[in-house]
Parts: sequence; C-alpha cells; structure tokens
Amino acid sequence: MTSGTKAITVRYFAMFREHAGVSEETLSITAETAADVFEATRDKHGSAEPLAHCKVAINDQMADWESLVNDGDDQLI
Repeated sequence: MTSGTKAITVRYFAMFREHAGVSEETLSITAETAADVFEATRDKHGSAEPLAHCKVAINDQMADWESLVNDGDDQLI
C-alpha cells in the first residue's frame, strides 16, 4: 500500500450487495470518511443510490457519513 492508502473491508447490505455481486470485499483506498468509501464503492459497482437514502456502520457501530475511517476498519453499507 502507498502512503495514505487504507485497507477497508466493506460489507454490503441489501441492494448494494446485489450491485456489487459479493457480500464483502477489502479495498485499498485513499479515503478519509465513510462518505469517501461510499462514493468509491458506488462508482465501482454502478449504484445510483444517493447517500442520503443510506445508513453506514463502522466496526459494527452506527456512524454518520462524515465519520473518519482508519486502516483495517469494517464498513457496512
């Protein structure tokens, strides 16, 4: 990994699981917030769902989209 790149395991729920075609994946990503991870996964898998319609959890705790993400975190969308 390069400097600033984090390994984030993303677990998909409901329609995001259908779009991704997998229940989870680990991404090497330069993301600061949960919203950054959401945008990257949405772009990667072609989802058009707006952020405002979705919820997020980081390490099994409900979070807001501006929550910071750290290397090794699990994010559920």
